[in-house]
Amino acid sequence: MDRAAPLGTLVRLGRAGLVGALVVLASMPLAAEERYAVIVAGASGGAAYAEQFAAWTDAMRGVLVSRMQFEPSRVIVLGDRADEASAATAANVRRVFRGLVPQLSARDLLFVALIGHGTFDGTDAKFNLVGPDLEAAEWGALIAPIQGRLVFVNGAPASFPFLGRLAAPNRIIISSTDSAAQRFDTVFPEYFVGAFRDGVADIDKNGRMSIWEAFAWAAARVRRHYLQLGQLATERPLLDDDGDGVGREAGEDGSDGRLAMRTYLDVPTPDALPTDDVLVDLLHRRAALADEAEELQLKRAFMPPGDYAREFERVMLALARVTREIRTRRGT
Repeated sequence: MDRAAPLGTLVRLGRAGLVGALVVLASMPLAAEERYAVIVAGASGGAAYAEQFAAWTDAMRGVLVSRMQFEPSRVIVLGDRADEASAATAANVRRVFRGLVPQLSARDLLFVALIGHGTFDGTDAKFNLVGPDLEAAEWGALIAPIQGRLVFVNGAPASFPFLGRLAAPNRIIISSTDSAAQRFDTVFPEYFVGAFRDGVADIDKNGRMSIWEAFAWAAARVRRHYLQLGQLATERPLLDDDGDGVGREAGEDGSDGRLAMRTYLDVPTPDALPTDDVLVDLLHRRAALADEAEELQLKRAFMPPGDYAREFERVMLALARVTREIRTRRGT
């Protein structure tokens, strides 16, 4: 009996089985990321604030669980409440982040939202908690060991210093203000939550809303909010995702936004269209210019005719250029 023949056959079969296994493994999707969220509604300081913060917090949790399909047990909420275990205290914040460190891997995502009041004393920027507050550097120390992608949204007044203290690679940091001196009540959380809840921020129509889309949409609504009130805007949201801690305002040129354009809170569906970062940026620039044109119409009665004409011409020319670039990008 030729013993070499069966052995050769086994080797060939082994190689074929190995190739087949590799093909199967290559066709399998990569392990899906795990998604976690922490919402902290700080000390309210009054019944009206308590009601407002609770509404924003409930809406944000509802968006994450219902619309974005987060596992409910992975959405942690701390608030201004009597229940010691879920109160927004510094001790509970530390406990929550210490517990998250071993759970998150490099492929996972953590979304953090701060809703409440903030202060800045010229040196330290703090988010107001129930009891002793935590300064921006202390928040930075809490998130330092976290693996994976981080989206950190501070919707409180005087949140600008958090941008520089928390910025790092693979992080998206959003502040509701562009200056530590902006210490008035903010409305950014209302519009940021609304962008996800109402599904209105999907500007590239790919069936999903990126962090950048929600940020830009909310920032535009913040500007309109103050304009309709006839007040100077006391908050200008910024986003940093390139790690330099500088940040970018929606509608302005800058290097920030690329990571945020590719970061989503939901899980992609099989029919979800791919994201074109350049096209998304152009679409947001066009939306910002359209908002600016609408704002000019509202300001027209209070502007000298010559100033209005020059500003209107500038916006229209810029709008035409961006629209032409969009058409070129789309090949239409």
